[in-house]
Amino acid sequence: MDAQLTPEQQDIRRTLRELLRERCSAKDVRAAVDDPAGYDPSLWATLAEGLGLPGLALPEAYGGAGCTSTELALACEETGRALAPSPLLATGVLAAPLVHALGTDAQRAELLPRLASGSLTAALAVPGHALATALALTGDNDGTDWAGGGRAGGVQARRVDGGWRLYGQVDQVLDGHSAGLLVVAAHTGGYARSRVLLFLVDGGAPGVVRARRTALDVTRPQARVQLRDTAAEMLGEEPVATPGTPLAAVGDSAAAVLAAEAVGAADRVLELTVEHVRQREQFGRPIGSFQAVKHRLADVYVQLQAARSAAYYAAWAGAHGERIGGLALAQALQALRAAAAEGIQLHGGLGFTWEHDAHLYFKRAAGDELLFGPVHRLRAHAADRVRLFEGAA
Repeated sequence: MDAQLTPEQQDIRRTLRELLRERCSAKDVRAAVDDPAGYDPSLWATLAEGLGLPGLALPEAYGGAGCTSTELALACEETGRALAPSPLLATGVLAAPLVHALGTDAQRAELLPRLASGSLTAALAVPGHALATALALTGDNDGTDWAGGGRAGGVQARRVDGGWRLYGQVDQVLDGHSAGLLVVAAHTGGYARSRVLLFLVDGGAPGVVRARRTALDVTRPQARVQLRDTAAEMLGEEPVATPGTPLAAVGDSAAAVLAAEAVGAADRVLELTVEHVRQREQFGRPIGSFQAVKHRLADVYVQLQAARSAAYYAAWAGAHGERIGGLALAQALQALRAAAAEGIQLHGGLGFTWEHDAHLYFKRAAGDELLFGPVHRLRAHAADRVRLFEGAA
């Protein structure tokens, strides 16, 4: 692996940082999360149509930029620094790769150019609280339990007049309240032959009832989606098994992107904390001059740099058949939680107020652990996958 960024990759980072500095200040973020969409539509148009972020890792034949997940991870590192609310994760990192991996030629031709341009947003709907398991980050996804169980629970699919109808409820769907396309995991085949398939559902179709939910991390809007005998189209051709392998591949690349995003957030909150301790004085001197404060921030810096190395390597390794995204995500979430916690503490009473931004970064770390798996489970599953402790006494 060549750790040096190419000129094109450096341009991506520089352009995005300058844009988000102008268009995505803390005040802008707070205003965007109060928008009905959960993000600023004008900023999303700039990120999608102007910079092509949703299509960075999609082939040029479908309107994408033909880059790799490394470029997407670098872009998300910058959006993570700003905590920029956008449907980029749901659309460009989770849904679009599944359409590309499993879709028919007709589905790809119809959907991918719209997803790449940002004119169509999408969301992955996995029943229950099993998104991390469905993406094979905290457990194997080769069974059906992660999608809600056999005859009851989750979303059920049945054939009607040559088509498919879905009924059920999904409680945690990232950007599900505003997405124009839903990629839904549903059971079919009855109790004896139950299997999970993926279906495409128009977000505005009859029978789709959506409501935005209150979330710990307001910069990642979530929705409850109800499907009441809703028409759906199977994603891809008639499969012979559950789509576990494509979901696992998407999960690994998504984890690498999320790790880079967490690194960007940790870098920014550390930057804010360093600025504060240089200015705040105690006993006639800046508190940043005290050895105890220096040591605490040095520990955060070391964790941050280790997480950055892990995130970059995971993004590169994913394109070479190596799956270490979950480990990188664990390292990055731990670094973000540490950076945000120290930021709150070292800002003193100011850090505990709603008006300060430190709590937004802490909630990003906690919210991502709830969605994509706590650090210890990410690491445990990675160890189980390579049989690290097999045969140990």
